[in-house]
Amino acid sequence: LTESITIALPVGGSLFAAFPVAASKGNVATLSYLSTQEAGLTNGTPVETSSPASASSLFNRLQLDDELEADARDPYASTETRDLFVTVDDPKKHVSTMETYITYRVSTKTSRIEFDLPEYCVRRRYQDFDWLRIKLEDSQPTHLIPPLPEKFVMKGVVDRFSEEFVETRMKALDKFLKRVADHPVLSFNPHLNAFLSAKDLNKRQGLALLTKVGESVKHVTGGYKLRIRPAEFCAMGEYLDTFSQKLGTIDRIAQRILKEQSEYLTELREYGTVYSSWAASEEELQRPLEGVASCVTTCCGALEGLSDNMSQDFLPVLREYLLYIESMKNVLRKRDQSQAEYEGRLEAAILRKQEDRTPMPVEVEKCQDKVECFNADLKADWERWQSNKRQDFKLLLTGVADKNINHYEKCQAAWESLITLLQDKQTEDKTSETN
Repeated sequence: LTESITIALPVGGSLFAAFPVAASKGNVATLSYLSTQEAGLTNGTPVETSSPASASSLFNRLQLDDELEADARDPYASTETRDLFVTVDDPKKHVSTMETYITYRVSTKTSRIEFDLPEYCVRRRYQDFDWLRIKLEDSQPTHLIPPLPEKFVMKGVVDRFSEEFVETRMKALDKFLKRVADHPVLSFNPHLNAFLSAKDLNKRQGLALLTKVGESVKHVTGGYKLRIRPAEFCAMGEYLDTFSQKLGTIDRIAQRILKEQSEYLTELREYGTVYSSWAASEEELQRPLEGVASCVTTCCGALEGLSDNMSQDFLPVLREYLLYIESMKNVLRKRDQSQAEYEGRLEAAILRKQEDRTPMPVEVEKCQDKVECFNADLKADWERWQSNKRQDFKLLLTGVADKNINHYEKCQAAWESLITLLQDKQTEDKTSETN
């Protein structure tokens, strides 16, 4: 029985691929990434697309080659120099009378004059990373701040101190910090400097300041309503909505595949045990039965590796980009608030000018400059995000394909070795009968 699952995912616009994900309980589940007219978007701009006729044409449209990089060059590539390198590793568990928590080692190497030393090594816990992200959002409201992995987990469902969970979170924190350090603006933020170099962070003062700023923003923009969002930013919003739906669908299907793989793995292990116990009671069939048990064990190991890859590498990327989408939507909302403030002040200034012929207030010009700054920063970060997304999904999809190929090659090799064993057994039986 073959089950075919077809879903659409905009990866850098109308770039899609077809790849096998898992085989469980005799069902072959295939995720096929097809381009559709209702979901085709390239960099937030609507385009017309059509479904390719074959898997080969799908792969050609995916363009998983070096030419893709030329089409999605980083807008900062010509001016950006890599002089700040950060790494998050070495998680450690701390147990005290009040709480239990995990800290991570944050290592930094840099040649920037803003830092007093060329190398730093500090330990930070999750709430320190959360503090940094809040400070970046507060001080750089016009820029897209990379997301952090979700803080809260369901008790009884996920053990937040398990080795697998800590490893996955560490990778996510490392990716977050690398994205910030590679950004041409965020990487020069003084709060990042403090996070990377200071032994102790004064987080209370920063949070208090954030509260005040947040209240003032609500007060300023609360009385205005945006008239019309520019078409290019409308396209961004539509793209994010579509992308979010597709990623959500893939996440749900991947979760189901992972569950089926887990159930199949349990049954496969029981299946191998049966052959092992059978071999102990059948002397003449001992070698063939042990061979079958060995093949099943090999298949179990291959399937376990495939499942680990999906849970530790595939799913975290999907969830990171779901959080990325929310971050981008948040920046879009701030941009709209800024435009609404400008429109409101401009309208009020025009009315006053008509009444008493007063000159245009300086506040209006400042608001206009703020909107233009927002637009420029958002467009630049959008292009950077699209470029990163292409590269991330290129690695993700090719990685999934490689893992599946490796899984099936291991299984095939195991069963082919059993054929040789059975043939040898058959030859021995014929020889013994002749003698």
